[in-house]
Amino acid sequence: MRVLVATAVPAERDAVAAAFPAPARERVAPGVVLRSVALPGAPGPARSGDGPFAADLLAAGVGPAAAAASAGAALAAASLGGAPYDLVVCAGIGGGFPPDAPVGSLVVADRITAADLGAETADGFVPVTELGFGVVTHVPPASLVREAATATGALTGAVLTVSTVTGSAGRAAELRRRHPEALVEAMEGFGVAEAAAAHGVPVLEVRAVSNPVGPRDRAAWRIGEALAVLTGAFGKLAPVLESWNRHDRTH
Repeated sequence: MRVLVATAVPAERDAVAAAFPAPARERVAPGVVLRSVALPGAPGPARSGDGPFAADLLAAGVGPAAAAASAGAALAAASLGGAPYDLVVCAGIGGGFPPDAPVGSLVVADRITAADLGAETADGFVPVTELGFGVVTHVPPASLVREAATATGALTGAVLTVSTVTGSAGRAAELRRRHPEALVEAMEGFGVAEAAAAHGVPVLEVRAVSNPVGPRDRAAWRIGEALAVLTGAFGKLAPVLESWNRHDRTH
């Protein structure tokens, strides 16, 4: 089971790596630098299909464009190298919509939605799909979402991808009005999901909540705590990912 885990920044990547007992091994693929980790007993880089769990960790950059470019490069390199990935996971910290996703909670996305991809009109925001273009939502496999949430104790709901982080109560309320099912706002998930979809690989997004969505108040941020939650989650999540490969990937 080969998994690509894409985070925005090295601190998030390293938090994921800390869940694995052996030190991560750095390797370079065209256009990207990866850190490879594995569960005990996994003999080196795993091939796709059933088998030991192995993951490549990628600090893909901040925002959907950087994340899509880096994840796409890693996916292409793996495919051309004869060892394509079985799953892509976007992981990191994010803002939670209170009160449903409090600081310190963990969220597994059942939908990954680009919240600001579209156009402003006299009647308000219109998503790009209503303009006749593209998609705005990717849906992770429902069985994987259920199993991941059960194993980690995570909440499930939509994770919004934005290019500009919310900094006001007004915008937070507007996003929640348009997306009442949303639990988290982050910046990379949709980009990673677009790259995964282009390669025909399923995607999952996992977020630890570091701050409430709304007015920017650095005193209320709990980044260290959220990174620790992310580490704990991957300690429980890796066995789920290893076994899920034998399940139906579409339900």
